[in-house]
Amino acid sequence: MALCVSDSGRELWCRDGVAASHLKRISIFIIFFTSIIGISLPVLLARLFQGKPAYDKAVLLIKCFAAGVILSTSLVHVLPDAFNALADCQVSSLHPWKDFPFSGLVTLIGVLMALLVDLTATSHADSGDHATEYKPIVAEMKSCCSGKNIERDGDLESDEDRRFREDEMVVKIKQRLVSQVLEIGIIFHSVIIGVTMGMSQNKCTIRPLVAALAFHQIFEGMGLGGCIAQAGFSFGTTAYMCLMFSVTTPMGILLGMLVFFFTGYDDHSTNALILEGLLGSLSSGILIYMALVDLIALDFFHNKLMSSELLLKKVSFLALVLGSTFMSILALWA
Repeated sequence: MALCVSDSGRELWCRDGVAASHLKRISIFIIFFTSIIGISLPVLLARLFQGKPAYDKAVLLIKCFAAGVILSTSLVHVLPDAFNALADCQVSSLHPWKDFPFSGLVTLIGVLMALLVDLTATSHADSGDHATEYKPIVAEMKSCCSGKNIERDGDLESDEDRRFREDEMVVKIKQRLVSQVLEIGIIFHSVIIGVTMGMSQNKCTIRPLVAALAFHQIFEGMGLGGCIAQAGFSFGTTAYMCLMFSVTTPMGILLGMLVFFFTGYDDHSTNALILEGLLGSLSSGILIYMALVDLIALDFFHNKLMSSELLLKKVSFLALVLGSTFMSILALWA
C-alpha cells in the first residue's frame, strides 16, 4: 500500500484560512473580468470586421488558435489533473480504483458521448427536421442567397447552387452545435477548478494560482469566443454564452467556499478526489473530441478557403501551434 507522505511543517505554515479566504475573494473579481476580456475579444473583433475582405480569414485564424488552446487545455491541464486525482494514495489504495484505469475509461466515455451528440445532431440536420429549431438560420441563408436566384438561360436556380446553399445551412447549424457542446465541456472544467480552489485553505497554492487562472481564462475564453464568433449567434445568445463562461469559475469558487464553510469539507478527501478525477476525465474526453474532430479536422481538411490558399494553411497551422504553446506554458503554474 502506498504511503501518503507530506512536508508537514510547510503544510501547516501554508494552511491559513484567513489569508486563503482573502485571496479567493480577490480572485473572484480578477477571474471574472479576465474571463469577460478573453471571450468577448474575438466576438467583438468578428463583429467589427464583419463584411470586410479579410473577415473570413481572420475568423479562421482565431478559430485555429482556439483549437490549439482547447486541445492543450484537455491534454495538458485537465487530463493530467484527473489522472493525478485518481492516482492519489488515498484513492489508488482502494477497490475498485486500484484495479482499473478509470481516468482513461471515463475520458473514452466523454469522447463517445461527444461523438453521439455530434452524430445525432448531424443526422437531425441532414434529415431536414431542423426547420423549426433553426428558422433564423434558414431565413438568413434564404435572404443571403435570394439575390443569386437569377435566371440562367430561362432556368431558375441550378441544382448545384441549391445544394451549395443547403450545405452552407447545415454547416452553420453544425458550427452552432459545436459552440454549445464546447461550452458545456469547458464549463465542466471551470466548475472543477473553481470548487477545488474555493475549498482549498492553502495560501501557498492559491497565490500563484490566481495569476495563472487569469491568463488561463483569457486564452480559454479566446478559444470559445472564436467558435461563438464563427457560429453567428444572435446578440442575445452570444451575450448569454459569454456571461455563462465568465461567471462559471467565480461561481465555482464561491460554491467551494460555501461548502467548506458549512461542512468543513476537505478538498483532499477521498470523495473529493474521486469526484474531481471523474468529472475532469469526462470533460477532457469532450474537449479532446471537439478540438480534434469539430475544430482541427473540419478546418484543415474540409475548409474550402484554406484548401485553396497554401499560405493561409501554413499561417493557420502556426496559429494552432501558438495556441497550444501558450496554454501549455501555463501548466507550469496552473
